[in-house]
Amino acid sequence: MTPRSKPHILVCNDDGIEGPGIHALAASMKKLGTVTVVAPAEPHSGMSHAMTLGEPLRIREYSRNNRFFGHTVSGTPVDCVKVALSHIMERKPDLIVSGINYGSNTAMNTLYSGTVAAALEGVLQGIPSLAFSLTTYVDADFTYAAKFARNLSKEVLSRGLPPDTILSVNIPNVPEEEIRGVLVTSQGKSRWEEAAIERNDMYGNPYYWLSGTLQLHDHDLGSDEYAVRHNYVAVTPLSCDFTAHGFRPELLNWPLNK
Repeated sequence: MTPRSKPHILVCNDDGIEGPGIHALAASMKKLGTVTVVAPAEPHSGMSHAMTLGEPLRIREYSRNNRFFGHTVSGTPVDCVKVALSHIMERKPDLIVSGINYGSNTAMNTLYSGTVAAALEGVLQGIPSLAFSLTTYVDADFTYAAKFARNLSKEVLSRGLPPDTILSVNIPNVPEEEIRGVLVTSQGKSRWEEAAIERNDMYGNPYYWLSGTLQLHDHDLGSDEYAVRHNYVAVTPLSCDFTAHGFRPELLNWPLNK
């Protein structure tokens, strides 16, 4: 990208092309540059880094209020990034933004998130990438989240990001005047206490609904979930490297060659 050229931004999500969060995000990104929207045709929350193998992907144009908005893909968020880069966009984008997701992607939620996975796929392709999530499932107001996404994206376009690193941003669903600040956080250790609820269909056959409650295991503002619960925006740098580097020295002393 030359200093005077407009950045080209790919917008995707995991809530699907009709999710209000992606419309708010795309509108905000259009104030920065040229926007291409590619999103799943249907919601694909909780898909993590899944991609579609063994069946074809379908690409369709999507219009909103009789105006072209973007493309849908009959697959996962990761599929959307792959298809956008290989078949929709004429050149590699300068930035990928994913979201704005319904619900937080903090702590252990990060492992399941299609929103985060789309950003990780972007950085695997060598493109600076961001994931944005609004920490609510009801009465969502994306106004401040979209504004913050635009401001952070502008910084990333100017400064760049380290290789294999994304920023995952979680934003409280409160009015802007109630935001207490922005914190650079770590992925917390809060996790789901889960249960599979058994029910019976009309024929008496059992089926199951996964349910649960996110249990807070973090108690300082340096962790993402604790920060957003106290009305801070949590900006968490995430890496593609899953290696437990702290354990490697001990593991090297195990008698593994016996």
